[in-house]
Amino acid sequence: MVKNKHKIVFSLFALLVFVPMNAQNATVCESKLPVDWVNPLVGTDSDYGISNGNTYPAIAMPWGMNFWTPQTGKMGDGWAYTYKSNRIKGFKQTHQPSPWMNDYGQFSIMPVTGDLKFKEEERQSWFSHKAETVTPYYYSVYLADHNVTTEITPTERAARFRFTFPETDKAYIVVDAFDKGSYVKIIPSERKIIGYTTKNSGGVPLNFKNYFVIIFDKDFQLNSTFNGDVLGNALEMQADHAGAVIGFKTKAGEKVNAQVASSFISYDQAERNLKEIGKDNFDELKEKGKEIWNKELSRIKVEGGTNDQMGTFYSSLYRSLLFPRKFFEFGKNNKPVHYSPYNGKVLPGYMFVDTGFWDTFRALYPFLNLMYPELNAQMQEGLSNAFNESGWLPEWSSPGLRDIMVGNNSASIVSEAYLKSGKGNKYDIENLYKAVIHGANNAGPLKAVGRAGVDSYNTLGYVPHDVVNESAARTLEYAYDDFAIYQLAKALNKPQSEIDLYKKRSLNYKNLFDPKYNLMHPKNSDGKFMEPFDPFQWFNGFTEGNSWHYSWSVFHDIQGLIDLMGGNQVFISQLDKVFSSPPIFATSNFTGGVIHEMREMQIANMGQYAHGNQPIQHMIYLYNYAAEPWKAQYWVRETMNRMYHATPDGYCGDEDNGQTSAWYVFSSLGFYPVTPASDQYVVGAPLFKKVTIELENGNKVEINAPENNDQNRYVKDLKVNGKTYTKNWLSHSELMKGATLDFDMSNTPNLKRGTAKEDIPYSLTNE
Repeated sequence: MVKNKHKIVFSLFALLVFVPMNAQNATVCESKLPVDWVNPLVGTDSDYGISNGNTYPAIAMPWGMNFWTPQTGKMGDGWAYTYKSNRIKGFKQTHQPSPWMNDYGQFSIMPVTGDLKFKEEERQSWFSHKAETVTPYYYSVYLADHNVTTEITPTERAARFRFTFPETDKAYIVVDAFDKGSYVKIIPSERKIIGYTTKNSGGVPLNFKNYFVIIFDKDFQLNSTFNGDVLGNALEMQADHAGAVIGFKTKAGEKVNAQVASSFISYDQAERNLKEIGKDNFDELKEKGKEIWNKELSRIKVEGGTNDQMGTFYSSLYRSLLFPRKFFEFGKNNKPVHYSPYNGKVLPGYMFVDTGFWDTFRALYPFLNLMYPELNAQMQEGLSNAFNESGWLPEWSSPGLRDIMVGNNSASIVSEAYLKSGKGNKYDIENLYKAVIHGANNAGPLKAVGRAGVDSYNTLGYVPHDVVNESAARTLEYAYDDFAIYQLAKALNKPQSEIDLYKKRSLNYKNLFDPKYNLMHPKNSDGKFMEPFDPFQWFNGFTEGNSWHYSWSVFHDIQGLIDLMGGNQVFISQLDKVFSSPPIFATSNFTGGVIHEMREMQIANMGQYAHGNQPIQHMIYLYNYAAEPWKAQYWVRETMNRMYHATPDGYCGDEDNGQTSAWYVFSSLGFYPVTPASDQYVVGAPLFKKVTIELENGNKVEINAPENNDQNRYVKDLKVNGKTYTKNWLSHSELMKGATLDFDMSNTPNLKRGTAKEDIPYSLTNE
């Protein structure tokens, strides 16, 4: 996106990896644990101009409050770590959800030897990926200029560092609290440094601070602080840019250990968070971290894929377990408490941040509802707290309200969670319903909060192009969000008039359909279509895309869209044109030129199918609605094969907080949540020969496709619990009971399966 954007007992099992030898033969080449397949460097070969993920190696626990990453970029640069870089400036605690949103609550730690160099550009060291070990739970790198190896292993809110120094009288550790207001204090008698950083990119109250505490296992022989570029002997420094330097003599191979934790609440809470480490030494904590990641990643066991497919799957799964991050801490009574990024108060309860619902409502949150309903219930409580503390549901939180993207997709997040598992949880759904109704009928304090253009939308049935920018995108997303509210209102037995109102509004997408193009076309407030109109022009009424990308954003009523276009064959023809059209684009004054999403679509050579961005990612599955499911099967496999790899350039656009990864995870399983606020997943084609899903309720979903290989990408037959199943959709509630899906795969499409009317997935029109 452009942003203008837990001891665990682990049952060891072998994962069989198959590498194709000839047409359909495969052989076992190695076995690994799930975490050993993860490459946190996937997506790091990116920059401002082209995104191959725009990720950084997040050394963290699942959904951890604090992440750590090596820092190759300059202080304040959103591209904190880029694969092509060859020098490291420090090891940063980060809360960055994406380079476009940038960071907050950040500080860094850097070992130095020789002449004391504390400035970022002077202390940096050459490194090589050949001397770098990167896993979700452990990071190690050799800093060549300083002859020091740095190792990191984290908990949710704390971490251990281990520095292996050479023999020297000049060994130092620099703690950089960064600029924009920071403080450090060295306490030599306790081998401790404390401090805070206020550096942020917005979305924080005025009293925002990230308090940190670092405790070392070696006495300090040098104690210095710095103010910007000036180094002094004071033990305490408060400045725009404060930092600390400690020094000591070391023997060859001597290991200096540090424990670090932080808190958004106080120094006392940071000390409390430090207790997450307990009595574990570095290696013990590292092993616990490995067990935690294995436990979570092993919830989905995949077998029968190539090395690249296995690595890509588990790397994508890893990315799906990072955001939204826990922004709560455990107080004196060991109950959750949080600093509110909305009003600056310290309050009881859960809080989660760093996610943009425009991206993540599509697949990431449905994945959480499938695999982690209890955690998602905590997230819902956090959303209720956010509403209480700010008066609004956040659409993009980093950590508080940010004025980014369009739509009112918190409605989907809230509705889907309750519809799929909320009745079994205790969070305040009535308060959340109040919140979604408020958001649907009011413009917020920021354009990306509530609904911009709400008055026009509620009276005209669309957002006019001459009133609010990105009007067509807003209209289409508001219509789906109204459907989500309609579904929730029914589930909560709200008055019929209220139910009917949101059902009616969910059909507002029809108001922008232009039969001349068989596409969505922005309208002005006079009811006329905006002219001139070029369906290949980006941002002219749309968000990070054009009409060819956004016209499919009728997630809840594809049958209605088919009817508007003139039936199945015309609809299929339009879908086909997405791939057969040239990958051209036209810019608009809104963008100010070519943005990276345009180039990513162009160079992918899949026509107008811009998988690198979110609006069109579900479009492939729409062939199922028009009785040609084999085309969905073909293009799903094609996209997985071409657009995803377990390499630093392994994504085809921004990874975006787990959304693009969750697309791959779902598609690998063989189904996808086209309409999140419904009970259905639309069937595609599984990628692996076997998948075993361990559901949180103790049930299992087994997916078998023994004939799967690179050529056999079509579903010849599907049996569910032993019975032939022709439908192009699967029920979430039925899967939660446990199920066995047996796919018979073929290298030729089955032109008869899934073509009957009763096989078609849900659409509002067919209610």
